[in-house]
Amino acid sequence: MALTQLSLSLAGTLLFALAAAVPARAAEPVKNVVIVHGALADGSGWRKVHDLLIAKGFNVTIVQAPMTTFEADVTAARRILDLQDGPSVLVGHSYGGMIITEAGNADNVAGLVYIAAFQPDAGENLLDLAGRTPPATTGIKATADEFLYLDPDVYAADFAADVPAAEARFMANSQVFPSKLAFETRIKQAAWKSKKSWALVATADRAINPELMRTMAKRAGSTTAEVEGSHAVFMSQPQAVADLIVEAAKASAK
Repeated sequence: MALTQLSLSLAGTLLFALAAAVPARAAEPVKNVVIVHGALADGSGWRKVHDLLIAKGFNVTIVQAPMTTFEADVTAARRILDLQDGPSVLVGHSYGGMIITEAGNADNVAGLVYIAAFQPDAGENLLDLAGRTPPATTGIKATADEFLYLDPDVYAADFAADVPAAEARFMANSQVFPSKLAFETRIKQAAWKSKKSWALVATADRAINPELMRTMAKRAGSTTAEVEGSHAVFMSQPQAVADLIVEAAKASAK
């Protein structure tokens, strides 16, 4: 009996020594950034952020969401996520925050970054959130077939006040119309409940109330930064946006 106990003791000691000798597995770096644009502007406005991240060695992909239904937009994001080699940080602007909250449940999403974005919980939709703490703009209009747009006369002031005037005018004339149905669709599962998240509040935002952004970020436990900028902060403050994404990628390494 004593011999058996001794053998077991020696075996345990050997296993412990072998385990201690094996180096800890290094965290897998996050080198993929997938960006989902919001409503009323397409992904081309993210060029400056894209270039800053590329210069840092990231693989960056912009999702061009169709904005026809919420389900189609989530599918578009997941389609791009499926093409990534390794973990990704998923970034969303404005309505894109709704999209990443659902699409971010994918296994290869390591972290979520909300840029002047909605950050819903399960059961909420965009119209609920916007109505809870209304934005400054009153320029949202609807087409006869219930797609939404921002009145071009107020687009610059309410969406892109700190973007060069000619550029803001072009954005107004090329805006992406989301369906009202997409804004009415409720979130099923909020990814920020199981994934790390970051939020950038644009303090001069007239399209989403900054107080609403702060409330949503606090509820989600997001690491939060603030910058003086319009709703188009990804264009006017690309360095601040890129810096937060880099921070998220480093902290999300697995």
